[in-house]
Amino acid sequence: MNIILPFLAALLGLAAALLLKPQSRGRIKLLLAFSGAFLLSAVASEFLPEIYETRTKHMGMYLVAGVFLQIVLEFFSKGAEHGHVHKHTGQQGVPVVLFISLCIHAFLEGMPLQEGSSMVYGIAVHKLPIAFIVASFMLVNGVSRKKIIGIMLFFAAMSPLGSILAGSLALQDAVMLPLKAVVAGIILHVSTTLILESSEAHKFNAAKIAVMLLGAVLAFML
Repeated sequence: MNIILPFLAALLGLAAALLLKPQSRGRIKLLLAFSGAFLLSAVASEFLPEIYETRTKHMGMYLVAGVFLQIVLEFFSKGAEHGHVHKHTGQQGVPVVLFISLCIHAFLEGMPLQEGSSMVYGIAVHKLPIAFIVASFMLVNGVSRKKIIGIMLFFAAMSPLGSILAGSLALQDAVMLPLKAVVAGIILHVSTTLILESSEAHKFNAAKIAVMLLGAVLAFML
């Protein structure tokens, strides 16, 4: 079952955070840029054509609602979905609101995922650096390793749980297509933010352009 891939990717990011000392964020930024391009291409090639097959204006409304829903979630998560987690003076422990927001985001994006979907791979690639960054943030904030593992296991399970719930409910197109449109809006916002924020002073270097092109091409090929 490839819907478990986001779970495994999040665990890999957690393991990397626990085993490595994240001194340079350069490679993480490259992975975020890759995942942004992959997600953007996957949603353009998979979700959008399916959504607009219905030729109804309401789909555009749901898509825009997804964009604004993600903006609201990022108000609480402080942009952790695209790597913006920073230690603040005097802040200790687990940032509960941030964590809840990330879990809602992960659960929603998991609901329309299906077996064989290229979007599954995009979500998995995206989960790895996010799990690494969030786990590293908690380590810096003095959270115990045991507690971090428990928290990140819960976070890692969110996308597969969303997929399993949607599958068990056997949602009809009348529900699934609007849901896909909302998730498409969420992913469009996150992916374009990842691409734009991967530049330094609005300038892209050769490595970032290369990994983004690679991500885009792979998404269309899968």
